[in-house]
Amino acid sequence: MSHENINIALIGNPNTGKTSLFNQLTGLNQQVGNYPGITVEKKIGFCKLPHNIKANILDLPGTYSLNASSIDENVVIELLLNRNDKLFPDVALVVTDVENLKRNLLLFTQIKDLEIPTILVINMADRMEYKGISLDLPHLEQELKTKIALISSRKGLGIEELKNLIVTYKTLSTEPCLNASEIDSDYFNHLRKAFPNQLLYKLWLVITQDANFANLDRHEIRNSYTKSLSELKRLQQKETIKRYQFINNVLKVGQTIDKAVAKDFSSRLDRILTHKVWGYVIFFAILFVIFQSIFDWSSYPMDFIDTTFANLSSYAAAHLQPGVLTDLVSQGIIPGIGGIVIFIPQIAFLFLFISILEESGYMSRVVFLMDKIMRKFGLSGKSVVPLISGTACAIPAIMATRNIENWKERLITILVTPFTTCSARLPVYAIIIALVIPNERVLGILNLQGLTLMLLYLLGFGMAIFSSYILNLILKVKGKTFFVVEMPNYKLPLFKNVAINVLEKTKAFVTGAGKIILAISIILWFLASYGPGKNFSNAEAIVIEKTQHSNLSETGLENAVAAHKLENSYIGLMGKTIEPVISPLGYDWKIGIAIISSFAAREVFVGTLATIYSVGGSDNDETIKNKMAAEINPITGKKVFNFASGISLLLFYAFAMQCASTLAVTKKETNTWKWPAAQLVFMSAFAYVVALIAYQLLK
Repeated sequence: MSHENINIALIGNPNTGKTSLFNQLTGLNQQVGNYPGITVEKKIGFCKLPHNIKANILDLPGTYSLNASSIDENVVIELLLNRNDKLFPDVALVVTDVENLKRNLLLFTQIKDLEIPTILVINMADRMEYKGISLDLPHLEQELKTKIALISSRKGLGIEELKNLIVTYKTLSTEPCLNASEIDSDYFNHLRKAFPNQLLYKLWLVITQDANFANLDRHEIRNSYTKSLSELKRLQQKETIKRYQFINNVLKVGQTIDKAVAKDFSSRLDRILTHKVWGYVIFFAILFVIFQSIFDWSSYPMDFIDTTFANLSSYAAAHLQPGVLTDLVSQGIIPGIGGIVIFIPQIAFLFLFISILEESGYMSRVVFLMDKIMRKFGLSGKSVVPLISGTACAIPAIMATRNIENWKERLITILVTPFTTCSARLPVYAIIIALVIPNERVLGILNLQGLTLMLLYLLGFGMAIFSSYILNLILKVKGKTFFVVEMPNYKLPLFKNVAINVLEKTKAFVTGAGKIILAISIILWFLASYGPGKNFSNAEAIVIEKTQHSNLSETGLENAVAAHKLENSYIGLMGKTIEPVISPLGYDWKIGIAIISSFAAREVFVGTLATIYSVGGSDNDETIKNKMAAEINPITGKKVFNFASGISLLLFYAFAMQCASTLAVTKKETNTWKWPAAQLVFMSAFAYVVALIAYQLLK
């Protein structure tokens, strides 16, 4: 990173639009949501400012104050205390919401005490007229000793003016807004004399926060100049009161709100959407519409993609030079990649609906509704955000638990989050549901396939809640924390933000899964195309001898030879070895191989089967769905993918820990292999037992 670039830190309360502003400044595509908890780590981008000045833009986790209570809030304090950090800001942009200016300014006054050049960014200016808000900017700038940028990050208003302010950051006043040390003059004077070369407010943060301060021994400071915990808490409360007294006096003149103009649309709508009965009815109705649409709308592009890849595989086999490389391309790479690309429409539609719910502000209402249920089962209210964001991916969801103060509550959330159905499970669910659940409607509107998908999502969420209740009894969590969620105003989703989110999430899914699938497809093709011993090398002679009285056609003979080779290939022998373990679940050895390979990533399951079924196949025009539907178990003579085995597979993937990356991030967040190992063993064993019971009852 160039040392010539200036560092700009975006700091502010959750849901003030920091990430939207980050996108405006950098052009990077970061996730934007209209509910708290999106950013859980520093995000870094780059920006060109006027006069050819280049800048590093840091989007920091949302924090309500510098009195940190969680890991993600501590990220902000650690950076602001360490001037030796290469990302220490040359200028801080404190992003505020024009409708919550009083609360947002508490953090601003604290950062001013750190004597960092600071610009106050007042966001959502486009709502001022609607809310009857007017601002006296000269008065606010004078009293707050700063420059103010009035912007709308959603509409791109005021961004150029903000950039012009940033380039003049060296002229900004670093003088604090108020003298907070008056809360205990004797104590702070004593502290100032002991460390005359250090900022007084930094010393105060070192004493009261679990934060490091370079060049100082924090234990020395605490031992010599600290007070009891209760005394410190009282001083923090006095500090907060003093800051709000100052803010109130400033806003008496600097902000005017015409209550006759302000409309209370949000509160009226909230009475319905957060109602103790109708709130849940509406939420489940929205879920129903989402999952019905995922199957209905995506069926046409999925059929097109499936047919296209089948034709592409056939074309490659027919037109490329015959040989090993052509077999690899037509039977390994193309079917493997096609097995995941086919699900892009469904995944895109899922992210589309999630993005709209986030952007509109409704997701915060869902969090509020779920909190009422979660607390009854021993989870923190703050666990709602990770569990809901787990519908996209468990990895960032687990990282989002950093805002949970209580360690045991955070641990429980980490352990149960993988039960939430993530986007990687969607390809598995979609192909199995399409094979074993009729594409029929009940009462003219209920699509059985969409209804099944919705039930699987609810099942995963329900299991997460139930597991948290059991873990709460085992770990004996004490000192429950209360959850306060901010209810943002309802907004019409911006097409740009929704499109960026859908595009980036879908692209991340495809590229992330594509790399794994490409590598695994090549390995699987080799293992399925070669084998040890004479049973593989003499496959044609063995099959001809066995079928000499069967009068097989030429195509039938080719298929029989291909099947014999596959069973005696390396992958076939591996599959046969594990088949006794999985056959009680209704799976054959091919499904077993797919389950094992999908531990790298759940979505690999479909790509693996696509590769296995394509190796040696004579009909390259046949789609993967048709190949799976036609697969017959030679022992039972029944279809491999029937209702019993299909339900068993769906339940297995609903509960199993089939994701190495999730285990890795669990280890990172818990700093031990004990918990991810327990997660793996319990989830896999539970999934096996449930799948076993389901198959035995339904077969």
